[in-house]
This record gives sequence, C-alpha cells and structure tokens, in this order.
Amino acid sequence: MKIVFIGDIVGSVGRKALKAMLPKLKHAHPNAVFIANGENAAAGRGITAAIAREFYDWGIHGLTMGNHTWDQKEIFDFIDDDERMVRPANFPPGTPGRGHTVIKVKDKELVIVNLQGRTFLPPIDCPFRKADEIVEALKKKYKYVLVDFHAEATSEKIAMGWHLDGRVSAVVGTHTHVQTNDNRVLPGGTAYVTDVGMTGPRDGILGMERLAVLQKFKTQLPVRFVTDEGKWHLNAVVIELHDTGLAKNIQLVRFDEDQVWFD
Repeated sequence: MKIVFIGDIVGSVGRKALKAMLPKLKHAHPNAVFIANGENAAAGRGITAAIAREFYDWGIHGLTMGNHTWDQKEIFDFIDDDERMVRPANFPPGTPGRGHTVIKVKDKELVIVNLQGRTFLPPIDCPFRKADEIVEALKKKYKYVLVDFHAEATSEKIAMGWHLDGRVSAVVGTHTHVQTNDNRVLPGGTAYVTDVGMTGPRDGILGMERLAVLQKFKTQLPVRFVTDEGKWHLNAVVIELHDTGLAKNIQLVRFDEDQVWFD
C-alpha cells in the first residue's frame, strides 16, 4: 500500500493548492490512498460540509482534524454521518464524530486514527492511553494503520512515534504547519515524521496574514488573525508499506506555486 498524506490545508489558498496539485499527485501515485488534514480548511478554522464534499469529489479518500474541529458550528450537523472524517479520538466520551475509521480503496483497507496532544493544547484525555486502546482493538483485523498526531510539542510527537513503533504503519505529526526534516522508518517498522507541514499561503506566518502576527508579537495587544492570500505551497509525505503493514519508506513532498511542475 502507498499513502499520500497532505498537511494541514489552510483557507482558500490551501484549497486552491490542493485542487491544482491533487491530479498531478494522483498521476504520480495512481494506486495510493490520499488522506489530508482539513481542520484549517474553512478560513483557517474548522471545516464545512461543502468543503469536505469538495475534497472528496477531487479525490481525497479521508480527512483528519484537530483542535479546530468545532470552530465551524455546522460541524455538529454532519460529523456523525461522515464516515471518512475523523476528529481526535481522545476527546471525552460522548463527543460527536469518530476518532478512527476504515478507508477502503480498491481491495485495500486503511485505518486512519486521529489523536491530539496535550502539551500547550487543551488538556483532553491521554492520547497515549487512547492510542493503546484503539491499536489493541484493531490489530487482529487490520494491517494498515495511519495515525495523525495533531500536537504542538515536538517532544510529544516524537514520544508517540516511539510509543507506537512496530504497532502501526505510520505516525505523522500535524498542527505546527512547518515541515520537519526527520522523516524516517523507526526500528520497529513504523514510518514517522514530526510534522508534515501545511498546504496554504506560502508567504504568511503559519498561514495567517503576517502583519497581524507581527503586530501581536511586537505589541502583545489583541489582534484578529485572518488567513493570508497570495502564493501557495503544498506539503505532504508519501509512505510505502510492506504487505505486513509496516513501512518501507517515507518521503517528504513539497511543491511551490512558482516551481516547475512535474508532468
């Protein structure tokens, strides 16, 4: 199995980047499962039903979320019915939506699991214990398991990679929007990267308009952040898996609107 995981899609510029590049990525990886983090897709905060449908129509097979899951109030109207979308599994019991799901592409089944870190983020349930609970329930039936760990601290993400090494196919970090250069297959066979990066405005600050962010840092006064406009970049990883469910390799992908595109 091959997985293409596309980093946090931010606002209209991120959606533009995905629409432009997804056909090319599908041409380059015709049998891959395409997963994306969509928690910033609606103006940088949350996702709407219309945007999710658009992503599915373009060829995204599954969507993961994160700490902005609930920012668009209409999410409560559709998240229970959307079997291709997962929100962090370690939200408290009774939370709408699902923390993991099975994506079927041709004759393959991929479980996608979403977890959220607790360092510098709201103190929800323990992601490590929730990961153990889910993996224990799944391991007898499914070989291919991808975990999106949506977390702020690099140490917490690295810890999750080691915690799940040899037990899942891949642990990919999201949330911090800057692609890290530590992609590797861990000794137990789990593909890992601390952060996939973001898909959205190239010249903002983590996707937000940079003058507002600079004003916040310089003055510490309240500032309204809005998504940046202009040129885009797309960050992703390509993960190849053995028939055992463990990883062969994980490669970084980065495209810039100004660069020459592959055929």
